[in-house]
Amino acid sequence: MAGSEVLLEARGLRKAFGGLVAVNDVDLEVRQGHIQAIIGPNGAGKTTVFNLISGTYLPDGGEIRLRGEDITHLPPHAVAARGIARTFQNLQIFGTLTVLENVMVGAHLHGRTGFLAAALRLPQSRAEEARLRERALAYLDLVGLRGRAEEPAEVLPYGQQRLVEIARALALEPRLLLLDEPAAGLNRAEVEALVDLILAIRGRGVTVLLVEHDMNLVMGIADRVTVLNYGSKIAEGTPEEVQVDERVVAAYLGGEWRLVEVAGKAGD
Repeated sequence: MAGSEVLLEARGLRKAFGGLVAVNDVDLEVRQGHIQAIIGPNGAGKTTVFNLISGTYLPDGGEIRLRGEDITHLPPHAVAARGIARTFQNLQIFGTLTVLENVMVGAHLHGRTGFLAAALRLPQSRAEEARLRERALAYLDLVGLRGRAEEPAEVLPYGQQRLVEIARALALEPRLLLLDEPAAGLNRAEVEALVDLILAIRGRGVTVLLVEHDMNLVMGIADRVTVLNYGSKIAEGTPEEVQVDERVVAAYLGGEWRLVEVAGKAGD
């Protein structure tokens, strides 16, 4: 995959909040079909980079291109329409909606009927609703939650709520999926299932960019790792290269850290 085309390119990204520079002149290149990770200590600027890519924040400097198109100043809904979907560090699901309804929120981005047709329940609107429902159910199949489709999302355990959010993001049919700390709060069995899911998502042709603190997960599946510290990029490379980089060890991993293999490592 080394020769894969560049899907997302960011150059000179900068974002400050008052006197705090959260992201400082960061370059990022994500290639089609890769699983790429952004790691770093708390406060390194990782989620801020996600917010810039997804349009939640506007950068103070730099540019972001998706397949060559400048998306730097687009609002979130326009970024999503161009093929970037994301999950959040803090869960953002609709607890009182069913699991299926949560996922259909994402699928509706690709709806074609207008408000009036939907309000009047015209035949084309009903047909589209059925099509979007089947699409949403297919993504629930992928994450293993089809059997709970009609339950309120709030009754699911935390780990399964995370999966609902991933399914909803996939229902946007993205080219690039941003996963913000998807393993946070999961037990080891759930993390292992998450590894399999991320690999399956990549297998469906979706490029994955994730922020994650679970180093076993990151080093086990990432094709490439970008390391941030105090808002600046300090290293980038393969997992094997990054884990022995002295700057990374000093800033984040610690002298006693070492790679523990994860079943399902990319390339196995």
